[in-house]
Amino acid sequence: MKFLKKVFKRRTTWLIFGVIIAFIYFNNSSLLAQKRESQPFLLAHRGVAQTFTMKDIQNDTCTAERIYKPEHNFLENTIPSMKAAFENGADMVELDVHITKDNQFAVFHDWTIDCRTNGRGVTRDYTMTELKKLDVGYGYTADGGKTYPFRGKGVNLMPSLNEVMEHFPHQAFLIHVKSNDPEEGRQLAQYLSHFSKKRLENITVYGGDEPIDSLKKEMPNLKVMSKATMKACLIPYIATGWTGNVPNACENTELHIPEKIAPILWGWPNRFLNRMDNVNTRTIIVGGNGSEFSTGFDSIQDLKRLPNDYSGGIWTNRIDKIGNYYQKNEE
Repeated sequence: MKFLKKVFKRRTTWLIFGVIIAFIYFNNSSLLAQKRESQPFLLAHRGVAQTFTMKDIQNDTCTAERIYKPEHNFLENTIPSMKAAFENGADMVELDVHITKDNQFAVFHDWTIDCRTNGRGVTRDYTMTELKKLDVGYGYTADGGKTYPFRGKGVNLMPSLNEVMEHFPHQAFLIHVKSNDPEEGRQLAQYLSHFSKKRLENITVYGGDEPIDSLKKEMPNLKVMSKATMKACLIPYIATGWTGNVPNACENTELHIPEKIAPILWGWPNRFLNRMDNVNTRTIIVGGNGSEFSTGFDSIQDLKRLPNDYSGGIWTNRIDKIGNYYQKNEE
């Protein structure tokens, strides 16, 4: 009798274990997920920009001094480059902002203006009018300084954030706050608060924990992202997402998921994408494991690493190549 009880108990344990495994599989399998019809959402990093070698790159590396031989004449973070990005199929353009001496937001990437321009110092040292007099193409070279193909062509090309918003009143932007100053988050919130609810649906802001936290307090309904918001969402999701539950911290935000990390997320890709869509969160896949700088999907060969029929967001530094690929597929 005791033997039969042990056998029954063991079989019951295995049955329960099997049911749990089956539940996890069927609840997270993309094969059984609701079909996604849309094309991928394309996020153009800095618009149409000059690209550069990523070898040994650091936070303070002057990337303008290491560009590849130019294939086009566009310079990052300028209105012409953004216009070209949208024309090439971008659904959203990422841009970088710094505060100026007269409390405007200059659209410019680097911490200092020394690398790309003929100026010295930081944007806080200059008014927006003074920054416009600089040549943002001054420092670009593809041959170690022998030639500077964009020198003299970048005067008056550094835009203010306000100019960008006025020039593109309906397009979507991902605004990167480059400093970790909470005051900049509050200032950006004050600026964005003047826009309509409909316009703000196409605006997302990301950056350091402190400015994003201060901005979120001022504008709780605005879609934002920081390391803190990513951790608050993904750590509990990895722990409990197998149940289908999406943590409250995942709501109304943006996630940049490294391609090496994505496969460990419950339900990746389609179940995960559907779950995040349902809580108004945009998912963007980026290249590598998260430690690389701005690695994206920049060639047709890169796109082959994505899951079949992937329809989430894609981070790219070459919208001029990737956008054209998807536009052809739609025809």
